[in-house]
Amino acid sequence: MTGTHPRHRLDDLLTHAVRLSIVAALAEVEKAEFALVRDSVEISDPTLSKQVALLEEAGYVGVEKGRVGRRPRTWLRLTPEGEAAYRGHVEALRAIAGPAFG
Repeated sequence: MTGTHPRHRLDDLLTHAVRLSIVAALAEVEKAEFALVRDSVEISDPTLSKQVALLEEAGYVGVEKGRVGRRPRTWLRLTPEGEAAYRGHVEALRAIAGPAFG
């Protein structure tokens, strides 16, 4: 049975608060360094790594590894698929919340 209620348009992967927070942080920038995302979402390195792996597997987040000088760095970016999923999820949340929060 498929319903018309907006909850049916929520993205299951983004119903997790940490993953939604990561994607929201990346939606505002072209790419962001791992540590910046970790600090802005207020989570640990292992937690961010685990959640990014899930988002990357889904095709929502791209991961780029490199170096700045001698130091290894990891940058994260939202893919077009991730951006579409995020926008759709937010639209569904707005529809659920109704006009008071639109």
